[in-house]
Amino acid sequence: MNFSCLNPSQKTMRFLLLLAMMALHTLALMEVQVPDQPMVALYGMDTMLNCTFSAEGPYNLSDVSVFWQLTDTKRSVHSFSNGHDMLEDQAPRFANRTQLSPPQLLQKSASLMLQDVVVADEGSYTCFVRVRDYGSAALFLQVASPYSQPVVTLEPDSSPRPGDEVALTCVAYGGYPQASVIWRDEGGHNLTDNVTTSHVANEQGLFSLTSILTVVLEPSNIYSCQIINPLLGEEGKAFVSISGQSMAFPPVALWVTIGLAVCLLVLLIALAAVCRRKIKESCEEARREEEAKELEEDESKTAMTLLKS
Repeated sequence: MNFSCLNPSQKTMRFLLLLAMMALHTLALMEVQVPDQPMVALYGMDTMLNCTFSAEGPYNLSDVSVFWQLTDTKRSVHSFSNGHDMLEDQAPRFANRTQLSPPQLLQKSASLMLQDVVVADEGSYTCFVRVRDYGSAALFLQVASPYSQPVVTLEPDSSPRPGDEVALTCVAYGGYPQASVIWRDEGGHNLTDNVTTSHVANEQGLFSLTSILTVVLEPSNIYSCQIINPLLGEEGKAFVSISGQSMAFPPVALWVTIGLAVCLLVLLIALAAVCRRKIKESCEEARREEEAKELEEDESKTAMTLLKS
């Protein structure tokens, strides 16, 4: 059959059919090895999908056929045969993002380089290899992206006081997969039962995390928000210190209180000055009245003396 007359899908089916026929005529399948545990790739970075095989005896590149495909959908990721890549039927989203190393193929490695990893790359990949014998194995790729440093804010309130119920909000961006959040108080007690957490994905599949903790405000306390990525572990922690006593007197009210106190002090000083002046005037008037009385008494005594004489 002439391959040039086939479309890409037919070429893929033909290639797989040939591999299957070779496998049926092989007494023992060639061993192909991939990682047993899921591989973790960082978002936006390059990763190597590891695949090795155990070919017997010497061989040339023309003897090697490699076919990487998505296990579930059977879409082609990368193909190599007759000493060169065969990418006509490659899934469009993998175009210019995959690379096999011919020298490594001669070292019994069919590992595939996947560049600029995205969330959509997560899934199962099957590595088919033929070098006279035939074998295959599947690995699972997980994608991880670290979240931004979390930020904790206090819900705005005009005058929260100790005993009031307040909401603390913890926000982090650009992470994958969905993370868990642990809230703790100053004593290290887990407060997660009072938490509401949501994840919203953007166009790239990365999540924005918002976690809200509702607590009863104490006179003084410290709360922490910790982000846990299931693939990367602990990523970040943020703290917030709140004080009900200080919050009961926000800056504006504090300055108003100081202003009223100053006005009251000025009023008291003015009142004291007025009272002092009034008292002084009263004392002077009393002294004048006493002096006038004494003068009157002296004049009366003088008059009596004259009459007697």
